[in-house]
Amino acid sequence: MKQILQNLASGVTSLAEIPSPKARANHLLIRTTRSLVSVGTERMLVEFGKANLLDKARQQPEKVRMVLDKVKTDGVLPTLEAVRNKLDQPLPMGYCNVGTVLEVGAGVTGFSVGDRVASNGKHAEVVCIPKNLCAKIPDTVSDDAAAFTVIGAIGLQGIRLVQPTLGETVVVTGLGLIGLMTVQLLRAHGCRVLGIDYDTSKLDLARKLGVETVDLNQNADPVMAAMAFSRGRGVDAVIITASTKSNEPVHQAALMCRKRGRIVLIGVTGLELSRADFYEKELSFQVSCSYGPGRYDARYEDEGQDYPFGLVRWTEQRNFEAVLDMLADGRLETEPLISHRIPFDQALTAYDLISSRAPSLGIILQYPESDKASQPQLLTRTIQLSETTAHAGHPGTPVVGCIGAGNYATQVLLPAFKSTGAILKSVVSSTGVSAAHAGRKFGFSEISSDSKSVIENPDITTIVIATRHDSHAKLACAALNAGKH
Repeated sequence: MKQILQNLASGVTSLAEIPSPKARANHLLIRTTRSLVSVGTERMLVEFGKANLLDKARQQPEKVRMVLDKVKTDGVLPTLEAVRNKLDQPLPMGYCNVGTVLEVGAGVTGFSVGDRVASNGKHAEVVCIPKNLCAKIPDTVSDDAAAFTVIGAIGLQGIRLVQPTLGETVVVTGLGLIGLMTVQLLRAHGCRVLGIDYDTSKLDLARKLGVETVDLNQNADPVMAAMAFSRGRGVDAVIITASTKSNEPVHQAALMCRKRGRIVLIGVTGLELSRADFYEKELSFQVSCSYGPGRYDARYEDEGQDYPFGLVRWTEQRNFEAVLDMLADGRLETEPLISHRIPFDQALTAYDLISSRAPSLGIILQYPESDKASQPQLLTRTIQLSETTAHAGHPGTPVVGCIGAGNYATQVLLPAFKSTGAILKSVVSSTGVSAAHAGRKFGFSEISSDSKSVIENPDITTIVIATRHDSHAKLACAALNAGKH
């Protein structure tokens, strides 16, 4: 199958051929029909990749501190090698996916093969996604519209933190995709909404969606506009969906708010806050976390442990469902947000588009229709890279299969085996992405997403297990039972 990958070292975006993932416990295997390019986030990653090391350091000062700590313990050269190795690891792009369920993993209930689902899957023909990060798509919602589910959930989580009531005035600063979904959700809550941006086309679109606007390109004063919009009282809340290093959006939000107003940051801004801005008005400030409760909790996402409905009403999955319900009954419009539709095999043109900063908003990637005849090829879990034979080199030369292709494997283990002249036969990773990278970098003859392909391969004599510790015993026993070293 094909997947879009970004190399953060070189800045190259590629449409790579990689092994299809397997359906794991508490996960769904999904054939993608549509995915949405998040222009702001993905442009940032592309530009970060194209920057030199010094500029990369300037963009992520917190990572610089980690690097300096590592220099103190490991030395300069090993640290530099570790940084380069980390940046060289391919980064899967995308987080707005729509598709059809191909397989249901153990422990999954509520989903069946053939279901249409929205998820935070990558730009790939097949994705394996935790069940709690998937939601069924109502029949009346198109694939194109459903591709906006995750974007909508990001805005919705910020709104839930604001807790708006009917008739309140809310400012949304930044009218990108998330901002434009957020203003629609706020209007559905019964709020009066003021949108702020400098992009004329986005401001025009916001007005068509029923929102009053402030054009920063016209030297308009956003604070004065917010005061006028709120009849001189100050707005009830400000949601910031902009991306900037400046502290000004938060400072302006504080000036716009009434006493005890609320400010929620969904986007990325400078956070050098002034106590004076918040003190007299007793303002509240929160940073919204992604799609909602459950995000970054391994027990919720990977192990499928849902939060009790009565205690956590709106998890990330239930936020997905809420957005889909609003799409189904027409309270959210997505068609005006779509600027381009691009076939997946031409997906790299989307990244040329966003890199050039040509006008774009919602870019939909359209995947080829799949039938029963093409499905086996789509689900290929082992890919041959070369015809290296097991008996090349001297008799007794170890033929190596590696399960796991993370940082330690690619920085330490695989270079060591390659330097000894060992025959590198097969490398495996669960998603196939890191295996594809390691396989091509170190000259393996095949890459796979299935550990059985290594354990059951009669040519392989030596197996390296470089996965997480909790999987070592099971894999080691399987390798020993197969007569491997």
